Amino acid sequence: MSKSDYFFILLACFTGFLCYLINGLDSLYLAFSYALNLLIFILPVLAGGLLIGGLIQQFIDQDKITKILGEKSGFSGLIFATLAGVITPGGPFTSFPIVFALWVAGADIGALVAYIAAWSLIGVYRLVIWEIPMMGLDLSILRFLVSIPLPLIAGLAARRLVQLIPLNYRGASNKNEQ
Repeated sequence: MSKSDYFFILLACFTGFLCYLINGLDSLYLAFSYALNLLIFILPVLAGGLLIGGLIQQFIDQDKITKILGEKSGFSGLIFATLAGVITPGGPFTSFPIVFALWVAGADIGALVAYIAAWSLIGVYRLVIWEIPMMGLDLSILRFLVSIPLPLIAGLAARRLVQLIPLNYRGASNKNEQ
């Protein structure tokens, strides 16, 4: 377990204790009940996302990931990551296991940031399912078009930031390799 795991466990215990002190045992029971229902709802989606992440690690050669999305991939790596983010359907339970699998396989920070930014800003599935029906074609297409360069800019900025400030963004995955 990492430090962040301990932090969230401590935070959950503290807020649970506050809930008990302020509203009593019934509210604590309702909170646990809600959490259990949420877990039951999210677990299948999370399992699918983790399965996709695991399959990516098994079926895509690590050398190919490093070549296509690694530190030496240049601008083409950012473009490829952006395109992958654009076509990735689903919510964070799908996309973040994919990001983790790409990270472990050797994708650099710029490609990972570009993927996440593209998935969240210019996902085609979101455009078709939500935006066009709710906001109309003109506004949706305009928002989509002006957002296209943003993942590339974010990826370039992430690469530059890591050069300027030596962040240890590979810390968790490299523990296995040491």
